[in-house]
Amino acid sequence: MLSAFASAFKTPELRKKIFFTLGILLVFRLGSTIPAPNVNMQALNACVADATTGSQAGLYSLINLFSGGALLHLTIFALGVMPYITSSIILQLLAVVIPRLEALRKEGAAGQAKITQYTRYLTLVLALLQATAFVTMARTGQLLQCRQPILYNQELFPLITMVLTMTAGTVVIMWLGELITDRGVGNGMSVLIFTQIAAQFPTGLWSIKEGHQGATGWFLFLAIVAIGLLVMLGILFMEQGQRRVPVQYAKRMVGRRLVGGSTTYIPLKINQSGVIPVIFASSILYLPILYATFRPQSGTGQWIAANFHTNSWVYSTLQFLLIIGFCYFYVAITFNSEEVSDNMKKYGGFIPGIRAGKPTERYLTYVLNRLTAPGSLYLAIISMIPTLAFIAVGANQNFPFGGTSILIIVGVALDTVKRIESQLQQRNYEGFLR
Repeated sequence: MLSAFASAFKTPELRKKIFFTLGILLVFRLGSTIPAPNVNMQALNACVADATTGSQAGLYSLINLFSGGALLHLTIFALGVMPYITSSIILQLLAVVIPRLEALRKEGAAGQAKITQYTRYLTLVLALLQATAFVTMARTGQLLQCRQPILYNQELFPLITMVLTMTAGTVVIMWLGELITDRGVGNGMSVLIFTQIAAQFPTGLWSIKEGHQGATGWFLFLAIVAIGLLVMLGILFMEQGQRRVPVQYAKRMVGRRLVGGSTTYIPLKINQSGVIPVIFASSILYLPILYATFRPQSGTGQWIAANFHTNSWVYSTLQFLLIIGFCYFYVAITFNSEEVSDNMKKYGGFIPGIRAGKPTERYLTYVLNRLTAPGSLYLAIISMIPTLAFIAVGANQNFPFGGTSILIIVGVALDTVKRIESQLQQRNYEGFLR
């Protein structure tokens, strides 16, 4: 990895792209620290520390994670990339049930551009709704339990200004992500997510050291860093693991030419669904917490508040089972065995020892289900690391090495390095004649 970056800085074009990306990330982090209008930062900073260590933080931990802590500080980039991620997932799921979206997905670059345009519109709508919800909760005191009001003025016009500012911040984030994709290094939105999560690593690690005095604090700090590196190595091993299903193409006549006869493979990853099941499961588990937030006096609301937080066995067990279930669900809707089988049959391809058509479809489904079993368990176990860390060392919700954060950090870093290496190979490829 380090050699790839060192070689990239020696290439003028890649060096320019890397510095451009770093400049965009600097603007992005700056916007994550500028407060929105009408926010009393002195009162807000006084109660953020208490809020992030309580069970109430579980309600906002995912959005706060993707915003780099900007949500609870009510900055202009408070919503982060979460509206864009949500809209992308929604359109990806709708493509399975809406024929028009399915047809656009098959049209290539033109269809993908249209889907991207729909994603932007949906992101704008979701950002407006989320900004309205969070500003309303900040006004009523449901976002953070603060002793002093965190808003200077609770009249309509200042609140509308806050909503429009946060919504505009999400639009700017989309634009910055697209700039990185077009003129920088890596996938723009993924790099922005990486930046926001990585920005919380120093604070999360140092809070563990500060929680224990003397040599014990330093020992835990170094031990957690070492364990975190081992977890990263394990994630790298699992993320690159794949089952290569061999495919042979029979020779056939096209005009007067004999074509085909090649051998290739279908790469099926162990973790075919990525981090999406973790996001799905977390979103579903926030619904009971939302109910308890708006109905705190009801019997059900009191039971949820007492037993349904991110460090309870009830929450952890349900999260574990939901992640496994969503892994199978997401793989089933994103990998169409029937379509792959039909395409292979159309171009004369077949899996050795398996007949074309329905037998090939059943075989691919069988292999994919067997791969999804260890992949889903791997995701569920990784998501449990923050809970285990809380039990072991009393870490808070910002524990860095675990859950969604570490999966995204490793995945985006791996993807970015592969993109840099592919561009280096295009510029420094030594032909076989040399």
